[in-house]
Amino acid sequence: MSTDTPFIPQSSEDQPPDPMALRGVFQNPAFVRLWTAQVLSSLGDWVGLFAILAITARVSNNSATAVSLVMVARMLPSFFLATLGGVIVDRFDRRKVMMFADFGRAALLCVLPFANSLWVLVAVSFSLEIFTLLWGPAKDAALPSVVPKEQLANANSLGLVASYGTFPFGGVIFSALAVIATWLGGFEVLKSLAVGKETIALWVDACTFIASAFLIFKLPIPAPTHSGLKFEWNQSIREIREGMEFVRSDRRARAVIVGLGLGIIGAGAMVPLGPVYADVVLGGPAQFGVLMTALGTGAAIGVVTLLMVQRRVRREPVFEMGVIGVGVFLLAAATFSSGGLVALMVAGLGACAGAAYVTGFTILQEHVSDELRGRTFATLAAVVRLCLLLALTVSPLLADVADWLARLLIPNQEISVGALNYVFPGVRFALWIGGVLVIVGGLYARLELTRLGREEASQIHPTRPTSRSLWSPLPDVSSPDADSSSGSGVNGLGSTSEGVVEAPEHESASEDKGSTA
Repeated sequence: MSTDTPFIPQSSEDQPPDPMALRGVFQNPAFVRLWTAQVLSSLGDWVGLFAILAITARVSNNSATAVSLVMVARMLPSFFLATLGGVIVDRFDRRKVMMFADFGRAALLCVLPFANSLWVLVAVSFSLEIFTLLWGPAKDAALPSVVPKEQLANANSLGLVASYGTFPFGGVIFSALAVIATWLGGFEVLKSLAVGKETIALWVDACTFIASAFLIFKLPIPAPTHSGLKFEWNQSIREIREGMEFVRSDRRARAVIVGLGLGIIGAGAMVPLGPVYADVVLGGPAQFGVLMTALGTGAAIGVVTLLMVQRRVRREPVFEMGVIGVGVFLLAAATFSSGGLVALMVAGLGACAGAAYVTGFTILQEHVSDELRGRTFATLAAVVRLCLLLALTVSPLLADVADWLARLLIPNQEISVGALNYVFPGVRFALWIGGVLVIVGGLYARLELTRLGREEASQIHPTRPTSRSLWSPLPDVSSPDADSSSGSGVNGLGSTSEGVVEAPEHESASEDKGSTA
């Protein structure tokens, strides 16, 4: 599970992948092998992540801090060693690097069923991420050797599907295998499976990596030449420091990045607290897989729906409402105790998160000038890593403190009203606080973007009222007038999204002539 920024949507000026061309890519046998290997490898990553989190919750007696420690170990390699994989890939045979990473991950997963120590889980998580950091850059570097240049965009689009489209399937597979393990544990000879419900999932997961390695074995990938690329240990720290300076100087970028950052800190608490919440409140580790499936399915629905209506909505209100919606659904999910209702709320959370994430990237692409765009996305990637790290470390500690306080203030951490019993574990309080934090981030983004839009609109049309309507149509970007109106606005950031579009120059000129006459 690499923490590099996932799925960066295309700029509005780019053409979407041609479905016919996508089918053409699959006529390339070498690409089919590589893509299938990526699907299996990504699926294995997700199943392995869910299994490790479930084992950690079981071994640590549902300690949120222990889950956080394992997740931090999973993140640290990509946070501090961002260029390590690229350096190794540029010096060794990429095909062998991918096979080595696959076999290494399979071996580690085979060890996990026998792990009863938290520190073993930490070490395995750390090592798994190092292997992932090797596999990903090797695949990306090998792709131009497998497909022609004109098909690279389509191949990369399919690569995104393989990486993140397998997320909900990973949750489904883990949940199903956990249920099967529980059933098999009812037999005397297999009773150990009743305790280690993750064992079958781990064995199947190891097989996916082995299958991936065999698919890669005969790929026609040439050995690289030595590039002399220098490895920098402090790359992420430097990116964060330089990026923060830029964010402070640009109001629109600051609003979007702060909104996304606070959203990640709040909603990211679902990662370390999810297994504990599923076990303590919902009744079993298999429920965590259901929640992750709902999250991935909701995110996919949100992104697809946004793509269908993107020409009919304004992006900034969608972004603001998406971030606020994440907080509202997180509050609701933490409030309910029914597995079905919680899964429904988590699906809504995923839909809002997917829409807000994609829209936030699009706003930055459209409004930040080309010479600053790379710095902006580097900043966002660094902020995503930093905020996720904060979510993984702070939220479990908060949950444990809240649990301690709840034990002191609420007898048995339970309140009964008639026949209804409502429990107050610390994990519930931590998720409530996370939801409030996300809403604060969304409200800040809305306030800042509204002010900025009004200022830009007043400079273009001082007497025309601004609009915050969600459904007002956007300008037709295919028309010449739309092109002329999408030029630089205030601070070179482009046209506003407040419903005010700068008049084309020829219209302004004709108006001036008319007034002179």
